[in-house]
Amino acid sequence: MQNRSIYLDNSATTYTDPEVLAEMLPYFGQVYGNASSQHFFGRDALKAVDTAREKVAKAIGCKPSEVYFTSGGTESDNWAIKGIAHAHADKGRHIITSVIEHPAVIKTCKALEKEGFEVTYLPVDNQGFISLQDLEKAIRKDTALITIMYANNEMGAIQPIREIGAIAKKYSVIFHTDAVQAVGNLPIDVVADNIDMLSMSGHKFYGPKGVGVLYKRNGLKIARFMDGGEQERNLRASTINTPAIVGIGKAIELAVANMEKNNAHIAKLRDRFVSQVLEKIDDIYYNGPKDTSKRLPSNANFSFEFIEGESILMRLDMAGIAVSSGSACSSGSLEPSYVLLSIGVPIEVAHGSIRFSFGKNNTMEEVDYTVEELVKTVKVLRELSPLVKMVKGENKYV
Repeated sequence: MQNRSIYLDNSATTYTDPEVLAEMLPYFGQVYGNASSQHFFGRDALKAVDTAREKVAKAIGCKPSEVYFTSGGTESDNWAIKGIAHAHADKGRHIITSVIEHPAVIKTCKALEKEGFEVTYLPVDNQGFISLQDLEKAIRKDTALITIMYANNEMGAIQPIREIGAIAKKYSVIFHTDAVQAVGNLPIDVVADNIDMLSMSGHKFYGPKGVGVLYKRNGLKIARFMDGGEQERNLRASTINTPAIVGIGKAIELAVANMEKNNAHIAKLRDRFVSQVLEKIDDIYYNGPKDTSKRLPSNANFSFEFIEGESILMRLDMAGIAVSSGSACSSGSLEPSYVLLSIGVPIEVAHGSIRFSFGKNNTMEEVDYTVEELVKTVKVLRELSPLVKMVKGENKYV
């Protein structure tokens, strides 16, 4: 059993901050009324929900009336895309997205294609960015929606959101962004960026799981997501999850207040890690943007030639280090990451990919230990790999 416990998978989820948990606790056992009820128990709960709505609105520069609470980023993406497609089908049935979107967007678009909608999937360059020229060329008279993610979950590329929003506005096309990786980590202004809809999820910025937000600009027509009660201004039925909503409100408030400090710390960790890995390990790809201003400060994604990402992950796990494989093998697929293939990583190399994502509580000592264990892991696995001898002619790693 390992003696260490180092968490470097913060892009997958973060822990719930103690301040957030403390804010939530009263709403499980003391202020437990249904926020839709008319009595004082319900009014007390509704007041807390309204306060959280104001905090979210302040964080992204919108009005509280434009904030809708959901169960998370996946629901927000589904609601935004399907809701606009169905509500605006009379204008057009064409949607534009990119090839590197989260499955919550890709699979939603695929589902709409089965309903007769047309979807254009924009390619990206070798660092993960769409072309603004490609985007503008793809817009048609029947284009109803552009949905492009703010920042990529696998290799950290931050898209030129403000420019995308300006193009969408120029052609009067609705613009949605999956900002699940961006909110709490990057400054966001939905008005300045011409964003009509935005998805976020609380557990990505030290809030609870199971709660998210869909920002929808006032006046924008969208189809109801679920039939039932009249919650969320009669657009999203379901009993209001008061404790989780209080949690996401507190979490986003803390994230924005501490963003500059946290990002400076996290970027130092990431940059030290990347420089050491590149210095100490040969035959690797550093995937995604090289310009750190265009990359999430937490993200480092490497592909290691001649070995499998799952083998690296398991050996690091035994050393007490939690990371994420760049391959989808762990989810039952034998295919490597479609995101890495989209930026030109060769298929045989993409199988050997690992994402390291740093958080506010990680330390330099943890970085150095991880590099040390990673160097040993890669050496051992390459000594066992028949691919090294096949490609190199001899096993240079023995």
